[in-house]
Amino acid sequence: MRKTTMQSIKQLSRIGAAVAAVLSVCATAQAADPIRIGVPVGLSGANSVIAPGVVQSSQLAVDEINKAGGIAGRQVVLEIADDGSGAVGAQKAYDSLIFQKKVDAVISLETSAARNAALPIVNRGKVPMIYTSFYEGRSCSPWMHVNGWVPEQQVAPLVDFMMKEKQAKTFFLVGSDYAFGRGMLDFTRKYIEKQGGKLVGEEYLPIDGTDWTPVISKMRAAKPDALISATAGGGPNVSLAKQIRAAGLTMPYGNTAIDEGTAKTMGESAAGMFISASYLTGVDSPGNRKYLEALKTKFGADAKTANEFSAPQYEAFYLYKAAVEEAGGTSDPKKVVAALSEVSFDGPRGVVQMDKQRHTAMAMRLGQVQADGSIKVLQTFDKVDPGEQCPALK
Repeated sequence: MRKTTMQSIKQLSRIGAAVAAVLSVCATAQAADPIRIGVPVGLSGANSVIAPGVVQSSQLAVDEINKAGGIAGRQVVLEIADDGSGAVGAQKAYDSLIFQKKVDAVISLETSAARNAALPIVNRGKVPMIYTSFYEGRSCSPWMHVNGWVPEQQVAPLVDFMMKEKQAKTFFLVGSDYAFGRGMLDFTRKYIEKQGGKLVGEEYLPIDGTDWTPVISKMRAAKPDALISATAGGGPNVSLAKQIRAAGLTMPYGNTAIDEGTAKTMGESAAGMFISASYLTGVDSPGNRKYLEALKTKFGADAKTANEFSAPQYEAFYLYKAAVEEAGGTSDPKKVVAALSEVSFDGPRGVVQMDKQRHTAMAMRLGQVQADGSIKVLQTFDKVDPGEQCPALK
């Protein structure tokens, strides 16, 4: 009996050791599994002009993070998907990223139409998302944080400058007919009227519209002191500015949606245009100099001009990394989402922390496009608060 018992004990011991070895291997394999980050972006459609720079910033951030040991010892894999710059494409891209490729997080620069279509999928999949685009504000989800500006941060510097420095009293507003254009100009209209100004026109084209002739005719007839536009980034910006220039209209023009890279490609069509931005390549800081040099080193002559879209995209990867580390090294969605409101990153735009109802206070720069496409900084406003965005979310 004793011999049989001893044999049983030895067998159980061997089985226990084997199980422990298997568990150890599984744990090691799990620890070595990469972190997959999805980047849905408009490789086609309205955002195709700005998407290449966003992709480059994503690739740069991932390369840097992986070379430094990854996130909590795990390498990062980039999953890029074309959202077509719109709702239908976004639904397909998010379904693929979240439910097929099983990404751990989404970091996205998208049109508001794409974002609005995608959020129900994010909520269903319970995946942390960082939205890196400036937008019309008040888009809230328990799974989303935002590191781009909102109207409360962007509109005042532009309108105040035109009213005080350009003596503008009457304004004409032009936008793309979707959430961003409507939302931005609704806020702008109210702000202008609050400051004592007057609207003499407000017109929209579909998001993919390119012929602004009827709008420009109404603009010419209204004779406004100043023009402010809120179009979809990229293509609509280019077509509107070129047609305004061709029409010979010379009133002060404030663009709420143009980025520095697009301005450079537009040549004289953008010259003189006023912009309000959280990022410009001329930001004089160690973080920005490091970022610009890294882009140049990695992509050489193919490097896209860093801009208001690509810089927040780059920063978002580091904010996600910081959140995973703050959560104890886990990519558990609930823990990462909670940590995203606690962490910060000192990058190209300065220190960014998404702790203002999932949004961030930030410095804003008022600039004017020069003949060579560069941006001259006219004024800087530090730590501009985003105001009430998502009060139900901590």
